[in-house]
Amino acid sequence: MRITASCTLALLLAGTALVPTAQAADFPNHPITFVVPFAPGSATDQIGRAIGQGVTQESGQTVIIENKPGASAMIGAQAVARAAPDGYTVLITTNTTHAANEHLYKQMQYDPVKDYAPLTLLGKGAQIMVVRPDAPYKNVQDFLEDARKNPGKLSFGSGSSSSRIAGELLQQMTGVKLLHVPYKSNPLAVTDLLGGQITMMITDTATGLPQVQAGKLRALGVTTQQRSPLAPDVPTIAESGVPGYEMGYWFAAYAPANTPPAVVQKLHDLLAQATKGQAAQQFYKLTGTVAETSTPAELAAFQKGESKKWADIIKQAGIQPE
Repeated sequence: MRITASCTLALLLAGTALVPTAQAADFPNHPITFVVPFAPGSATDQIGRAIGQGVTQESGQTVIIENKPGASAMIGAQAVARAAPDGYTVLITTNTTHAANEHLYKQMQYDPVKDYAPLTLLGKGAQIMVVRPDAPYKNVQDFLEDARKNPGKLSFGSGSSSSRIAGELLQQMTGVKLLHVPYKSNPLAVTDLLGGQITMMITDTATGLPQVQAGKLRALGVTTQQRSPLAPDVPTIAESGVPGYEMGYWFAAYAPANTPPAVVQKLHDLLAQATKGQAAQQFYKLTGTVAETSTPAELAAFQKGESKKWADIIKQAGIQPE
């Protein structure tokens, strides 16, 4: 049989079209790497490991957790943006990389929309305002009164955009002036808070609440409109003299852009199922995080809305992009 040039091209194209399908059919067939753009022990690290256990149970493949903290989580986000779009590298992240950073920095090495394939939301959480137990502050108003007497002398640490903007919003709504001290991740800021290097921080409950429960830190308030069921004795910041104050954060998963749709769907299904697993459910229960999943399209729409919300908060806080 004579094979013409056109036939040869048709065969090549047909073979190429079958590659993504073939890849998706047996996906995953080797370990998956979860890149966490924050340090070990952070809330994102904790949920990444919990979800990873569920994915391993569902797929039979090992999930490797790779922490890449630094530069407001941009190091880890950039690594995933540049990874092969084969489904074996997944970013477990927060609003820091995909809603806030683009409004905080003039130059980024990744595009939060164009460089990723959204997979699913993983949950939403609250934050808690904490100080050392020996600090002279029994409540939020004590802290604010001291801050007014000593403008710019009291400091707050942050290891994520959520943590930073929570502190900036507090200043904006109360008129106090605090010194911001940035960290690579919230656990590192907590370490310095414990050591007395900073005065206060507003951190995720997954990081801060265990320190409060152990008596190592004192909780002054929570950032949600309702008190946390895990700390019912801790008032909200809103009811502590800052009416309307509210701040939270969310977790989500992304693959590199151009990951085959069939692989995206498989990853979505694995991740969504993993949120129902024992390890994930324990994380949600112990940290007060609300489990929430979405379709890839829903995550894309949610991210768009969140980006606008964070842009408005950052602008109102008077924060100039670095």
